[in-house]
Amino acid sequence: MIYLDYQATTPLAPEAFEAMLPWLKDNFANPHSSHAAGRKAKAAVEHARGQVASLLPPGGRLAFTGGATEALNWAIKGAGVGRIVTLASEHAAVLDTVEALARQGREVVVLPVGPDGLVELDAARAAIVPGTALVVVMLVNNEIGVIQPVAELAALAHAVGALLLCDAVQGYGRVAIPDGCDLVAVSAHKIHGPKGIGALWIRDGVTLEPLLHGGGQEAGGRSGTLSPALCIGFGAAARLMSERRDEDTAHVERLWQAAVGTLNRGDGMWGVNGSTDHRYLGNLNLRRDGLDVARLMSDLRDLAFSAGSACASGSGRSSHVLRAIGLGEAEARSSIRLGFGRYTSEAELITALDRIVVAADAQRVAG
Repeated sequence: MIYLDYQATTPLAPEAFEAMLPWLKDNFANPHSSHAAGRKAKAAVEHARGQVASLLPPGGRLAFTGGATEALNWAIKGAGVGRIVTLASEHAAVLDTVEALARQGREVVVLPVGPDGLVELDAARAAIVPGTALVVVMLVNNEIGVIQPVAELAALAHAVGALLLCDAVQGYGRVAIPDGCDLVAVSAHKIHGPKGIGALWIRDGVTLEPLLHGGGQEAGGRSGTLSPALCIGFGAAARLMSERRDEDTAHVERLWQAAVGTLNRGDGMWGVNGSTDHRYLGNLNLRRDGLDVARLMSDLRDLAFSAGSACASGSGRSSHVLRAIGLGEAEARSSIRLGFGRYTSEAELITALDRIVVAADAQRVAG
């Protein structure tokens, strides 16, 4: 299988796997226990916490969570009363959460994005007014890879006394996170770490109401027993992201150039969804008019790529992100997403693209 679905999840780094093993077998103590084994587990968790935090802005505290969805729910629901401003292209974990709050009477403004996937700052300025409590924005879009102007939005938020929550799941370790963020949600399995663990970074001085009540084990009052193995796997993955940042960035840029070069040799019927200037290059979202994506995926079952966000898989809906950038239903349904990174070879990517192009051409010939 050629795996090209890095936005859904990334392959577990061997180093993260090895780091987790002792904590799955022999070192099984509860890190919140006061005996020697518990203190040993706690020390390992705190070391991992420092590794994860090292890729985030200074001046904050990091709370481990069960994943980024929990982190986003906690930040949105716990940030206090007032208007919430977000974007139409945000992840379902944000849009569904603010919709639930709107049903309870909370004022919510969902800003449109342009054809390039970027928010218009003038529209944001008009929406982020006194009385706004929270602005929520994704750093790197999970479906089209577009990088939003987070620093500028943070400045607008702070000018009216609001907080800025950044969903940095896709950008963490790859794209610089602006210092102006007040809350940052991240996930381990998007950086070659284990599934089932994420984190919320909370700027010093920011307080949140708890989402989960209980022992209050984590910073900010998040309750629940931590898994040392998952924390340590997350820490190891974060360390690798730091150590390999330049190498990984250069590799992804080479893969992007190879992909674009391969497509340019074809008939010109493929278009890229979203900005190509303000984009993380490990995300290639392609559109071809009339493409039957379900048939394409059936014909190419040994290639792992996506027809949209994995979180919306099975919903029957076309991508809300593609509709938000102005694509019609047919155009949105004729788009595919290829995600690649550290463990993708150039030969694999070109082979996969060649096969996708051939299969798409065969559809057109067959009518």
